[in-house]
Amino acid sequence: MEDFTFSLLPSDSEIPYHLLLLADETREAINQYIFNSDIYLLHNATENIAVMALYKKSTTELEIKNVAVIESYRSKGIGSILMNKAKEIAKENHYKTLTVGTSDTGFQQIRFYEKNGFIKSGILKDFFTDNYPEPMYENGVQMKDMVLLTHHLTE
Repeated sequence: MEDFTFSLLPSDSEIPYHLLLLADETREAINQYIFNSDIYLLHNATENIAVMALYKKSTTELEIKNVAVIESYRSKGIGSILMNKAKEIAKENHYKTLTVGTSDTGFQQIRFYEKNGFIKSGILKDFFTDNYPEPMYENGVQMKDMVLLTHHLTE
């Protein structure tokens, strides 16, 4: 197994938009949350292979705003490593819940989060049609609603 290092991006570092854009459609969308989020990178000896942005939604809720893995490392368990790190960070900081939102057309993402202990907890109606200027499509279907998923943390 390859050695990976997981680290918090220093606040004075350049934002890794090239990685964040793997999971979010536009820089404008990323800029809505990134300046108030902690950015974590997973890297090997030669490159950054994944990114995760965590946003403190309240004193009890931490939200995963972005998680992305470069294509050559997908389907190798990297996303689950990131989910475990997010849970660890949330527990260490005494959050009660870890939440994430994804498109209602993101069937693979929804299954991934459920496999990692998240349960569907709500829907934000018309999120993608109200918050993005152009229609967006995934799996051949227009993205419309955001599915919210929650992982309840235990001590």
